[in-house]
Amino acid sequence: MKRAREVKAAGQWDDESAVDTITLDAEERHRRRVVLTGERGTTFLLDLPQARALRDGDGLILDDGAVVRVAGRPEPLIEIAAANTRELARVAWHVGNRHVDVEIVGDRLRIRRDHVIEDMLRGLGAHLSAVEAPFDPEHGAYDHHNPDPGHGHGHHHGGDHD
Repeated sequence: MKRAREVKAAGQWDDESAVDTITLDAEERHRRRVVLTGERGTTFLLDLPQARALRDGDGLILDDGAVVRVAGRPEPLIEIAAANTRELARVAWHVGNRHVDVEIVGDRLRIRRDHVIEDMLRGLGAHLSAVEAPFDPEHGAYDHHNPDPGHGHGHHHGGDHD
């Protein structure tokens, strides 16, 4: 079976050269070792030295030099906007204080759908919009497993992710 032991970050490889694509949601993209099958039938073992968060657009380098593109599966999300930068920072603090995974998209935040958090955000005056999009949440400053400093992965609360 082919193995992928290396990841090239999105933008660091020619995605036109991909031999296949693997589409995974945000949880499925945090892996170390798993057998995967791409949309065109390429089956391989992802075999990384440690678990890491794969990003939409990353390339998995197979042992024969071929590259499989990682694609983020669209997920039901809430996009959060605020009246101004100060209010957005306040909302972001409350989201972070609840250890909710968050993605920063321009001047907006995205989180997974959660009616309790959504009610809290409305109470803080945030403007919410339902969206369906790939989710690439920020990863915490304390994760030292990901060699790409722009794409570290935050602490997680249980689960093995291998």
